[in-house]
Amino acid sequence: MSSITDSELLESLLPVAVAAGREAHAVYLRGDATVEYKADRTPVTEADHAAEAVILESLARIAPGVPVVAEESCAAGHVPTVGATFFLVDPLDGTKEFIGRRGDFTVNIALIRAGAPVLGVVYAPIGGMLYAGDAQLRRAFRCAQPAEPRSAAAGPRQALRVRAAPQGGLIAVVSRSHATPETETYLHGYPVRERVSVGSSLKFCLVAAGEADLYPRLGPTMEWDTAAGHAVLAAAGGQVLAADGAPLRYGKPGFRNSFFVAGGAFPLAPLAA
Repeated sequence: MSSITDSELLESLLPVAVAAGREAHAVYLRGDATVEYKADRTPVTEADHAAEAVILESLARIAPGVPVVAEESCAAGHVPTVGATFFLVDPLDGTKEFIGRRGDFTVNIALIRAGAPVLGVVYAPIGGMLYAGDAQLRRAFRCAQPAEPRSAAAGPRQALRVRAAPQGGLIAVVSRSHATPETETYLHGYPVRERVSVGSSLKFCLVAAGEADLYPRLGPTMEWDTAAGHAVLAAAGGQVLAADGAPLRYGKPGFRNSFFVAGGAFPLAPLAA
C-alpha cells in the first residue's frame, strides 16, 4: 500500500461499497432471500455472501497483501493473521433488519492501523446514502448514491461534523434489535429528550452528522460491526470509548468488542462492563 495515499484509498473504497450494496439491494428487492443460521445462531443470507464476494475481490486488487477480516469468511473458519494494518469488513450489517424488510442495513469497510480505524465507508442501499471518513485528516462526508439504477451518479458531498450537546437535551440512538436493560440504565445518566431506534452502523453515522448525540452499546458486538462507523464518527470529530473509558481499539482477541459508548463533542460518562 506504499504507492497509494489514504485519501486515494478512501476514494477507491467508495465504489466498492456501492457495488456490494447494489448486490444486497437486488436480493432485497426480490424479497425471497434464503435465511440460514451460523454456528452462533445469527442469521445470514445470500445477500451477505454476494456483497462480501464483491468486497474481497476488490480489496485484493486495490490493496494486495493487506489482510481482510470479513464476517462471513470468519464464520466459515477463514480467519487471517493480522498485523498493524488490516481491513475489517461487514458486508451486510443489520441482517435482521434486512430479513425483516425494515431497510436500515449497511455495507461496511474499514482500514485499521495500529489498533485504530483510520478509514471507513458505510453505504445504506435503502435510502441511497454513502458515508465516508478519514479519521487522521478529520474529514467526513456523506452523499446521495442511489442503488438503482446502477448507473446513477453520486450527489454532491456534504461535510459531516458532530455537534455540541444541545441545551434542550440529547438525542440517543439505540439498537432496534439489540436493546438491553443496561442500555436504558446508562441513558438515565444523561438529559435524553428523545430515543431513536435504528439498525446497523447508521447509528454512528447519525451522530457523525450531528443528527443525534449519543449511542451506547451495552451488549455484544464484533469489530466488523463497528469499525467503519467508528472511523466516520472519529473523522467527524466524535469519539468511541470502551468500557474502561479508553478509545475502543481493534485487533483484539477473537475480534470481539467490549461494551462501548459513542458520542459527539461532549464528555461521556463511564460504562460499567
